Amino acid sequence: MKKHHFKTIAEQNAALGIRPPEHPLIDLITMNSATQSEVLQCQHDFSISADFYSISLKRITAGEIFYGRTRYDCSDGTMLFMAPQQTIASQGIRVESVARTLCFHEDFVRGYPLQAQLKSYRFFSYAVNEALHLSPREHQQVERIFDAIEAEYHNNYDAFTHELILSQINTLLQYANRYYHRQFLMRKESSTSVYEQFINILNQHMDSQPTEAAIIPTIDQLASQMNMTNRYLSDALKAETGKTTKDWIHRALIDRSKDLLLSTDSSVATIAYDLGFEYPQYFSRLFKSKEGMTPTQYRARKGVH
Repeated sequence: MKKHHFKTIAEQNAALGIRPPEHPLIDLITMNSATQSEVLQCQHDFSISADFYSISLKRITAGEIFYGRTRYDCSDGTMLFMAPQQTIASQGIRVESVARTLCFHEDFVRGYPLQAQLKSYRFFSYAVNEALHLSPREHQQVERIFDAIEAEYHNNYDAFTHELILSQINTLLQYANRYYHRQFLMRKESSTSVYEQFINILNQHMDSQPTEAAIIPTIDQLASQMNMTNRYLSDALKAETGKTTKDWIHRALIDRSKDLLLSTDSSVATIAYDLGFEYPQYFSRLFKSKEGMTPTQYRARKGVH
């Protein structure tokens, strides 16, 4: 099985053989049955993850999807949602008719209310194990929102573009939330996954830390709060998501550091201490290993917004 991790949307598009995005942090891709043979029908099995969100509107007629390590019910699936760092694997997927995918990087929403709202939508979670199935009327509504985003995306970029696209994405997600809620009411929901429990506890820890005395949580601490051994927690997360407990802790730290780098003028060393790192050099090495650039270089990209 081929494995790919895309740090940028441009990198993804190049790998898929489609034109580069007009904006480095967002793109809306439309593919029809004549062009999807190599890209969307996936004659070769593959596994992908990315540093950006993707929302796909497409009807899947054959094949299997694994969301992390869990089989994902995509029979006649209409909408699929993928969050940064999540892994989706496919086997023999075939897509009917036109498929549309909205991709946007975390940095496109960073610092806006939509950033926090995205984390509250359960359909971006490993815990949800089926695609969003739309009625014909719901499908038309979602198509209209995709059309509005696409029209604004191809419009001349000005001072209003970013806010308008964010508003349209927010509208799209609110409708998706309504439709998923309707879908949940029609079946008994499965119990909360280990991943979802873990992420909730990890986020609570990060949100409750005083800036002056922040402490990086240990695996033992988080496992204890979940009434599990650290070995069981690590094994369960690895089985469910394909990533280790340490991977997710590092992910939370990097995500929080990006907020601080873009919203404050604090030095990199100060941010490292605020996150709970004893040595700023370790934070910088971790950031570069995960992001491919130093914290200073990341901050310098702020002008791309």
